[in-house]
Amino acid sequence: MILVGVMAAVLWGIGALTGAPRRARLYMIGLLMTGVIAAHLVLPDGHPLREALGGEAALWLLILAGAGLVWLYGRGLRRIKARIAAGKAPEAPRKGFSETELTRYARHITLREIGGPGQGALRRARVLVVGAGGLGCPALTYLAASGVGTIGVIDDDEVDLSNLGRQVLFDEGQIGMPKVHAAAEKLRAQNPHVEIRPYARRLTSEIADDLLEDYDLVLDGTDNFATREIVNSAAVAGAKPLVAAALTQWEGQISLYEPARGTPCWACVFPERPDASLIPSCAEAGVLSPLPGIVGAMMAAEAVKRLTGAGETLAGRLLIHDTLYAETRTIRVKPRRDCAVCGGRGLEAGPAAP
Repeated sequence: MILVGVMAAVLWGIGALTGAPRRARLYMIGLLMTGVIAAHLVLPDGHPLREALGGEAALWLLILAGAGLVWLYGRGLRRIKARIAAGKAPEAPRKGFSETELTRYARHITLREIGGPGQGALRRARVLVVGAGGLGCPALTYLAASGVGTIGVIDDDEVDLSNLGRQVLFDEGQIGMPKVHAAAEKLRAQNPHVEIRPYARRLTSEIADDLLEDYDLVLDGTDNFATREIVNSAAVAGAKPLVAAALTQWEGQISLYEPARGTPCWACVFPERPDASLIPSCAEAGVLSPLPGIVGAMMAAEAVKRLTGAGETLAGRLLIHDTLYAETRTIRVKPRRDCAVCGGRGLEAGPAAP
């Protein structure tokens, strides 16, 4: 019996050293026990090997039966525990904020216009950011820092060295990465209490309606009219508030579009695409490095106000910021009844809500 015990221990030890799974090690010991019992059945009485292996097969059969009963007992016990765990009522969603979150959002909660209820609204909110470029980077950063619970970001571009002068969410180590994944990596490290959903693809009309359906508010920081038209159409169709902004050289513009609450839609203000020669890209015309940060932060601020009900938003107003001459002006914008996208829906809703 000692010999068999030593052989079993050796097999178990070799399996452990080689990283063999527990099941494989038990299988090898089972083969050993089968060989021992077979030797007792085949060899004649008094054979030296039978004597060395314990003399009688009945002893090993008894040991195997005992081991089998222990295994069945353990397996049954695990099943009972699993059924009990499955039958327990699910835990209620956590209410309130943890101590870490209270410290993180303390300056927000102190604000009378936001407070605890407003911060709770931010945690429950789902915001989609279209474009992870110059505007998207600061908007995403401040949405995550503000504690917006779920943040989606869609973009089909990759991080390039030329982006780093103004897209401050990225670094050189992320060059070549899809922007949405690079952004998600930084945002999760910045605030682990928020959920980041990256979509590494271009927003198209085929997916826009379904994607926006999952969100409460949309931020459009794209740099081309085709995508802006798609975002606006989907926002109007889904009755989603849209914060849209644009940049060129030293100047940026931003507004909150929500026809369901009396504002124009984006197409009411920009019904036709301008000539391509009049709207050169940032690569062609250049852009001041801090400008996307200024306007992108405004986008996040508009989102926070809209989600918490704080203050007065840019609903029904187009804000234009000129960094070169340090001027900011606001223009009233109204719904157009002949708008091809919203059909003047904002006129039916009455004056734009603040």
